Amino acid sequence: MDAGKEEQWRSHGRLVLIPLPFQGHINPMLQLGSILHSKGFAITVLHTAFNPPISSDYPEFRFVSTPDNLSNQVISTDSLLYFISLINVKCRVPFQECLARMVEQGREEKEEIACVIYDECMHFSEAVAEHVKLPSIVLRTTSASTYISRNAIVRLEAEGFLTSQGSTSQELVPGLHPLRFKDLPVSKIGIPEIFLRFITDINKTRTSSSAVIWNTNDVLELPTLQEIQKQCHVGIFPIGPLHGVAPASSSSLIKEDKSCITWLNKQVENSVVYVSLGSLASIDKEELVEMAWGLANSNQPFLWVIRPGSVDDLEWNKLLAQGFTEAVGENGCIVEWTPQKEVLAHGAVGGFWTHCGWNSTLESISEGVPMICKPCFGDQRVNARYVSQVWKIGLHLENICDRGDIEKTIKRLMVDEEGKEMRQRAKYLKERVELSVRGGYLNELIELIRSF
Repeated sequence: MDAGKEEQWRSHGRLVLIPLPFQGHINPMLQLGSILHSKGFAITVLHTAFNPPISSDYPEFRFVSTPDNLSNQVISTDSLLYFISLINVKCRVPFQECLARMVEQGREEKEEIACVIYDECMHFSEAVAEHVKLPSIVLRTTSASTYISRNAIVRLEAEGFLTSQGSTSQELVPGLHPLRFKDLPVSKIGIPEIFLRFITDINKTRTSSSAVIWNTNDVLELPTLQEIQKQCHVGIFPIGPLHGVAPASSSSLIKEDKSCITWLNKQVENSVVYVSLGSLASIDKEELVEMAWGLANSNQPFLWVIRPGSVDDLEWNKLLAQGFTEAVGENGCIVEWTPQKEVLAHGAVGGFWTHCGWNSTLESISEGVPMICKPCFGDQRVNARYVSQVWKIGLHLENICDRGDIEKTIKRLMVDEEGKEMRQRAKYLKERVELSVRGGYLNELIELIRSF
C-alpha cells in the first residue's frame, strides 16, 4: 500500500462493523463495508467465532474473531429468537473488552476508530460502543415496511388483536395497507414474551446511536421512510440496495456451484424459473415432492437450489427418483447453492421462485426479474405482500402442498400475458432503482461519519 493511500485512510479513520452471524445479515454488512472502504475508510469486522465471514473474500479488511460463549446447544437451537437473545447477553463482555483493546491500539498507531456500525439484531453493540466512548450507527437489513409492521405488532398484541400464535386472518390490518393480519412478521418460533422483547429491542431507534442506515431506497418505500423519519430523532440513510452500490465480491458462507451458469447458457431467454428458498428456510418431504412435480408439470426449464439441510429428510433425492428424473430430463438443474446475483442477471432467467428474504427481493428487483413469492417466516411475509400488491411484480403462492397450484402459478408468471406485464413492470422498477442509488444519501452518510 502506498504512503499516500495509507495517509488518506488514516485521515478518514477506521470503522468497526459488527454483523449478526447469519448469511442474510453478513452479506449487507460486508457490502456496506466495501462501499465505505471505497470512499477511503479502513474497515475492521468484529465477529463471533460462530459462523465467521470468509476473510479471504475481503483481503483489504481486518477480521477480528471474538469468543461468543455460545454452547453447542444454543448454536443448534431451532429458535432464531432464542439464539439472538442469548448472543446479545453472551457477547457483550467479550466484545466490549475486544473493542477497548482496539481503541487503545488505534490511539497508539494514530489511527483512531471513527465509529461502530452494528446490525440491528446485535443491539448490545450500542452500549458497548458507548462504554468505550465511540459513536455508533445501526444497520437495518430488513425493509422499512417490516420495521413499521413490527412496531404495530406490539400495539396489536397489547390491544388483544393477536393470539400468542399470531393471526391467520385475511383481514387487512388497520393503518398498515396492504398487509393482512396473516402477513405480519409474527414469529412461529420462540416464546411470545421473547418475541415481543425482540421487537422492542431492535425496532426502537437506539437512544445514543447517531444514525440509521437502511438497505432500501426512496423508489421502493418513500412514504414509509418519511413516516419513520418523523418518529426518529436521528437521521436515516436509505442507501440500498447495498449489493448494487458495493464493488462486486462474494460473501457466501456456502460453496457456490457455478456449473449452473453453463446449464443456463444453453437455455432460451426468459425461459428459466430459478427456485431458491434462501439460507435458513426448510421444507418437509411432502412440500419437496409437490414442488418437484409442480415444476416438472409446468414444462418450464428450472434451476432449483436444494441447500444441504433444507429438507427434513437427508435422503430427499430418493423421493425425487421415482419417475421425476425421467420426466424432467435436461429441462431441470438441481444444485446445492448458486452465485445468486450472477444467476438473476442471466438472460435465460425469466422468474424467481423465492422465500422473499429482503436480500433476495432486492437482488431480483435490481435485475428486473418478476417473482413467485412463498414466504416462510418473519419479514418474508411483508416483502411478499409488497411484491405482489404494491410493486405488482410477482405472484403470491399461498400453498406449496398442491402441485396443481404450483404448475398454474408458474405458467401464469412464465407463459401468460399476466406474467409478461409483470416482467415489463419489473424492468421499469429496475431502471428507477438504478437511478435512485445515485442520490445524495451516501454522501451525507460519509460526511456524518467524517464529522465524528
